[in-house]
Amino acid sequence: MLNSVESIFAAKLLEVKAIKLQPTNPFTWASGWKSPFYCDNRKTLSFPELRTFVKVELTRLIMEQFPEAEGVAGVATGAIAQGALVADALSLPFAYVRSKPKDHGMENLIEGELHEGMKVIVVEDLISTGGSSLKAVEALRKAGVEVIGMVASYTYGFPVAEEAFSAAGVKLVTLTNYEAVVSEALKTGYIQEKDIPTLHEWRKDPANWSAPVE
Repeated sequence: MLNSVESIFAAKLLEVKAIKLQPTNPFTWASGWKSPFYCDNRKTLSFPELRTFVKVELTRLIMEQFPEAEGVAGVATGAIAQGALVADALSLPFAYVRSKPKDHGMENLIEGELHEGMKVIVVEDLISTGGSSLKAVEALRKAGVEVIGMVASYTYGFPVAEEAFSAAGVKLVTLTNYEAVVSEALKTGYIQEKDIPTLHEWRKDPANWSAPVE
C-alpha cells in the first residue's frame, strides 16, 4: 500500500521530468545496464518549491525514524546539497563522503568533521544497487562514526540492493520508490498498461535485461 508522500513525490518527479520511462527505447546506465527507467533526483534542486518539499520530508523521516541522530553525512555528489539542507533544518553538523579520496591536499575521503562515536544519519539521493551508498557507510564506520541508518529520495527497490543493505545492517527509508512512480505514471497516462510487464521484468533482473523486440 502506497502512502500519500510516496505518491505525491512520485507525481512531482514526473511533473518536472526528473523521471523518464522508456520501455521500448531503453537508456544505458554508467554500469552498462540497459534500463527502461531513468531517475535524476538532482533536478529537484532547480525547483524551489520541490527542493523545499524534499528537504522538509527528508527532515521529517529523520525526526520520526532516527531521532537520535547527532550528525548528517551526504553521499557525493548527488546528495551533498540535499544533505546540507537537511542538516541545516535539523541544526546538526554536516559532512559528505567522497567516492574516492582527494588526490591532493589532505587527501580526505570524508569532508567535514564528524566526531568518533557520533550517531550519524546518511543522506542519499537515489538507491540503485546500493554499492556506492554502502561504500560511504563503510568509510564512515572506518572513521569511527556510528551509522544509524540512511534516508534517500528514491529507490528502485532492486532485490540486490535490499540484500546488500540487510547484510550491512543499515536501515533504509525513502521518500518514494519504483512502485509509486509506476503507479503515478500509469494514472497520468505517462505509460500504458501494456508497458507494465516490461518494467517489472527489468526490475527483477536489471543486469541481464534487454528491451523487448517489437
